[in-house]
Amino acid sequence: MYDIIDFHAHVYPEKIAMRAAQSTGDFYMIPMKHEGSVKNLLESGDEGGVKRFVVQSVATTPAQVTSINNFIAQECREHPDRLIGLGTLHPKMENASEEIERCIALGLHGIKIHPDIQQFLMDDPAMFPIYDQLQGRLPMLIHCGDYRYPYSHPERLAHVLDEFPKLDVVAAHFGGWSLWDLAKEYLQGRRCWLDTSSSFAFLGKVRSRELIEAYGPERIVFGVDFPMWNHKDELEFFRQLGFSDADNRLMLHDNARNILKL
Repeated sequence: MYDIIDFHAHVYPEKIAMRAAQSTGDFYMIPMKHEGSVKNLLESGDEGGVKRFVVQSVATTPAQVTSINNFIAQECREHPDRLIGLGTLHPKMENASEEIERCIALGLHGIKIHPDIQQFLMDDPAMFPIYDQLQGRLPMLIHCGDYRYPYSHPERLAHVLDEFPKLDVVAAHFGGWSLWDLAKEYLQGRRCWLDTSSSFAFLGKVRSRELIEAYGPERIVFGVDFPMWNHKDELEFFRQLGFSDADNRLMLHDNARNILKL
């Protein structure tokens, strides 16, 4: 047996969890299934049979970075068998280099950025020092794709991967939320991984399976995008795609473990 790992879960302090979740739902015009507290995350995971979660939160201003990273690290210390933390950075912060080193010292396992919410072009040269410092050291989970904005277009991720060949990137939402076909055009055959989060409801079973086959199960990690979706529903959908036990183990456990060097 192996522990199922959800690679994409957002959590917030209890006092703001409901408000923060609602704000994300408003951004995507999608009703949230849960509030975004750690307690609610663990309950959803237990109901669905998911054991471990890669937890993160996005800084919308530079001033939020330190407190978010402290919060994520503290929650991981309190739930060491359940939570694996990613830090956040903001493109306009002045001390990104020092914060990366602090994230490592805090025991965080990677960095999450969201170009659309943080409003920066993923391949802006101003981000290059961050990518350079991270390559070979910490993986990145990057939100990719949104038909409404230019910031996280999958073509921009292709540029980043060309510039930083040792950067380990997990491209969220099959590499391009609402731009799945374009993502395949730019990212198939590239050295990156892709998570399944916030995609199944829009793609359906046939297209979801086709995308996984196109990229290869060895490049896919299971992600739920909590609190937007239920773990039980997402895992049931995933299992109905009909992949082999060996492929399921790669996508539900082994790939995540290897990327995060657990």
